[in-house]
Amino acid sequence: MWQICRSEYIYKSRWLTVRKDAVRTDKGIDIDDFYVLEYPTWVNVIAITQEGKFIIEQQYRHGIQQQVFELCAGVCETNEKPIDAAKRELLEETGFGGGTWSLMGRYAPNPNSMSNWCYSFLAEGVTKIQEPHQEPTENILVHQVSKEELLTMMKSGKIVEGIMLTPLWHFFYEQITSDK
Repeated sequence: MWQICRSEYIYKSRWLTVRKDAVRTDKGIDIDDFYVLEYPTWVNVIAITQEGKFIIEQQYRHGIQQQVFELCAGVCETNEKPIDAAKRELLEETGFGGGTWSLMGRYAPNPNSMSNWCYSFLAEGVTKIQEPHQEPTENILVHQVSKEELLTMMKSGKIVEGIMLTPLWHFFYEQITSDK
């Protein structure tokens, strides 16, 4: 385990905090400028309708300057439980809710330089409850796709984000192993 000798905050905002640590590794090597990005807890949802369709979103992501397909996802507000954040995000972004919810897993997006976790949930049997209430900066297109269409999107590179692919591949692995 590394020892933190000194720590200072370089930048703080609602969405991102940059911390500069001076550390000593377990081999005694000093690193004076190890940067850690502190993000809030993230959530994402594999949502399946009562008809067996998967809810997939399409939106612009400025970091890679592309329209991408992804799961419904978002950030936990202060003191909000991940399951509550996931349900809120699905309802706000897609208008879908209800169903049976379970935790698929907890993943570290980049444990070397990021301090947060992403909780992935499976929501089965969701239904359209209301129209989406997206934030002013969001322009999310909501798609309902079959299991086969989703798998094709994953294989063809239409879904590119690692923290979306991890729970999706986990889901398909569970499907394969439970059929045996």
